[in-house]
Amino acid sequence: MTLGRTIISAFGGLVLLTGCGVSEPEAKPRSTDPIPAFVATVQPAGETETLTAAGTVRLRRETSLGFTTAGKVASVRYEEGDRVKRGAILAALDNTTVAADLSAARAERDRAEAEYGRIQALFKDGWVTKSRLEQSEAAARAARARIEATEFASRTAYIRAPSSGIILSRNIDAGQIVMAGMPALVLGETDKGFVLRVPMTDTDAARISVGMPAKVTLSAVSEEPLDAVVSEKNGRADERTGTFEVSFSIPASDRLRSGQLGTVEMQVPRSSSATFAIPANAIFGVRTGEGLVFVVDDKNRVKQRNVEIGKLTDKSLEILAGLSEGDVIVTRGVEKLRQGDVIKPLRTAK
Repeated sequence: MTLGRTIISAFGGLVLLTGCGVSEPEAKPRSTDPIPAFVATVQPAGETETLTAAGTVRLRRETSLGFTTAGKVASVRYEEGDRVKRGAILAALDNTTVAADLSAARAERDRAEAEYGRIQALFKDGWVTKSRLEQSEAAARAARARIEATEFASRTAYIRAPSSGIILSRNIDAGQIVMAGMPALVLGETDKGFVLRVPMTDTDAARISVGMPAKVTLSAVSEEPLDAVVSEKNGRADERTGTFEVSFSIPASDRLRSGQLGTVEMQVPRSSSATFAIPANAIFGVRTGEGLVFVVDDKNRVKQRNVEIGKLTDKSLEILAGLSEGDVIVTRGVEKLRQGDVIKPLRTAK
């Protein structure tokens, strides 16, 4: 019995000690000092919006060149990147067979014309029929036509540069058998200048017209955006991608190269019925078609508000519903805030 009391007493003491032990430190209360945060006043969305797209630098005119007759390639005189002058021979076919064919065709023409002359004389004397005369005449014409065709093949056994420029692509080598019309070389005409070619959706392309100004950024050429102008817009979509190609003329520069990557930025008519446009950094808790913003009241206290969102870009967000003109919202620093926090409003210098 004494042992039982001892155990109970010990247990009670342990409970008492546990209950009187050092308590866990209380959570440090959130500071009541105003939290600095950038704000902006909600303004109606303008009639235009910024359109940004990526593209590739190309020479304004890039021509695919090939032979007009089939044959074996004898020589290719230039490599990719070489500059050529107008009229320069770029590549040639093996003309040995063509030369032999031309000699044979001339011999056949001489024989056919001699035969035709003999038949004419016999026809005058009544020794041959008119049908025989016509056959001989047709044979002479055919022989002359074969010479013309062979001479044409001889003349077109070469690819000549239609203008001065740069060889952008070489697709053939000596000894290769090529077909008529096969793309052999691509020549970029340097005197026509460079453009940025940008594939765009039908919706974006419809808002662009030739002559509209734009800014093009090419990191390989300049850190500053270049002034550009819409110079051309394809009226037919690419069959593979479904996009429309828009070309932007850009200023000449020795650092420009076909194939460089760049981006274009321009103002275009707004495509949606957005009521407001706010900085993209102002949104958080984004879900399908909606998100949250912090609205600041007259006591600089923030309150979450659900908004219906439209198009989201790198810089701006379209608001379809949930805000009113004149509302003040937090644009930067939303990650530091909680519902009901008091802020110190900061505004970006204009």
